[in-house]
Amino acid sequence: MSGKNQTIISEFILLGLPIDPEQQNLFYALFLAMYVTTILGNPVIILLIRLDSHLHTPMYLFLSNLSFSDLCFSSVIMPRLLQNMQSQVPSIPYTSCLAQMYFLLFFCDLESFLLVVMAYDRYVAICFPLHYTAIVNPQLCLSLVALSWVMTTFHAMLHSRLMARLCFCANNVIPHFFCDMSALLKLACSDTQVNEFVIFIMGGLILVIPFLLIIISFVRIISSILKVPSTRSIHKVFSICGSHLSMVSLFYGTVMGLYLCPLANNSTIKETVMTMMYTVVAPMLNPFIYSLRNRDMKGALGKVFHKRTFSFSL
Repeated sequence: MSGKNQTIISEFILLGLPIDPEQQNLFYALFLAMYVTTILGNPVIILLIRLDSHLHTPMYLFLSNLSFSDLCFSSVIMPRLLQNMQSQVPSIPYTSCLAQMYFLLFFCDLESFLLVVMAYDRYVAICFPLHYTAIVNPQLCLSLVALSWVMTTFHAMLHSRLMARLCFCANNVIPHFFCDMSALLKLACSDTQVNEFVIFIMGGLILVIPFLLIIISFVRIISSILKVPSTRSIHKVFSICGSHLSMVSLFYGTVMGLYLCPLANNSTIKETVMTMMYTVVAPMLNPFIYSLRNRDMKGALGKVFHKRTFSFSL
């Protein structure tokens, strides 16, 4: 029997954030400012990479895809969150909830794969600088990006199809501010063993393995630098890899801490804060992490402002 025929309820109720009513407007303004920063900052990264020919390199190809992923990731959550904060009945239709879950999985997975690809790019650039252009060629770059998109599509579609098979016939209240997959499984009144098994298997493939590959890449980078230690080489590594490590720590630290290593005494507030870190804060900080710590990005931004200033003066 199809998920459509089994589903009795037509909408879910999102309880949202555990915020006192008197603080609602304050947090609404805060989240609106964070979302505006996200939808303005990430397109700037994409635009700078497109306009500056010096940034037409593999690293910035991956970065532009990461910025696009962050922009979409935040846009899947924030508009609905802001709308529900101003609504008396924060509901979401059944089909919209499944669609939100699909795109959340898609862009979360895409971010995970892109972080791995960027770590590999930095590994080759530092450990094999003379062979970098031969190894990380345009064909490989496009293949890695395409593979990331294809794998994330498959993974998100798999979970969405499995979720659509379930029957939701009683409780429709989701104690979250978005359609979280684990929260939806708790509401199902049909067997969820297949879903839970797939989550366990695919969770390792999508999160644990990519995270281990990133760690291995940076361990190899550090060991390579320590073989010929110098202040200049160490400074170069930190300038190149510092931004990426910051993003990896923020994204994987919160996602794995929340879903793979949950604490028994985790409160709703702690879980909400950890979720906000990778769904809202990380996409907002991406432009600042990769631009303020990157000489090439700051140079490209300076060129754009210089051209604008010069055109206005004329």
